[in-house]
Amino acid sequence: MQIDVLMTNGSPSGEKVTLDPSIFGIEPNDHAIYQDVRSILAHQRQGTHKVKPRNEVRGGGKKPYRQKKTGRARAGTTRSPLWVGGGSIFGPTPHEYNLKLPRKMKRLARKSALSYKAKDAAIVVVEDFSVGGPKTREVAGILKALSLHKKKTLMLMPAANEPLLKSGRNIAKLLIQIADKASTYDILNNQVLLIQKSAIPVLENSLKN
Repeated sequence: MQIDVLMTNGSPSGEKVTLDPSIFGIEPNDHAIYQDVRSILAHQRQGTHKVKPRNEVRGGGKKPYRQKKTGRARAGTTRSPLWVGGGSIFGPTPHEYNLKLPRKMKRLARKSALSYKAKDAAIVVVEDFSVGGPKTREVAGILKALSLHKKKTLMLMPAANEPLLKSGRNIAKLLIQIADKASTYDILNNQVLLIQKSAIPVLENSLKN
């Protein structure tokens, strides 16, 4: 599959890049995508939910009333789960939501997500560019020239570029990632995949078996 490389002003550069069909042209595996996205979202959960069982609630050391001849049910503490202000029964406790997947399944999920983008013609390749400093207006201008300013976009760059990251973080519909760090969820959660030309081999090398 060949795609035209665009310049930052939106016009064709006259150059084409070939996308690896073993990565961008496979039959997508929906189950692998589901498992990987489920794993990613699970890892984002803090798992800090907590309630107090009866042994952690303060008070209740004294028997509230005599055992017999009150006409009421027996009670040994006011902190029983049956009483208002008492402890909770089988409430949530802190725990992790880790869901480990085989490395091959995670790789297959990313390939499937990229193949879906390729089938939907939702991949745009742009020439390499950078900014001299944190300049949000400059990056926003490039997106507008590429007609992507109204679309939720994931931009992949070949390596860490702090000025570019800072320039794009205030743009609501733009997410910038290093090519080999973008997850299946990142790819699917954006309408368009904007890839810098030199980021393509970085992305492909990270997904080769």
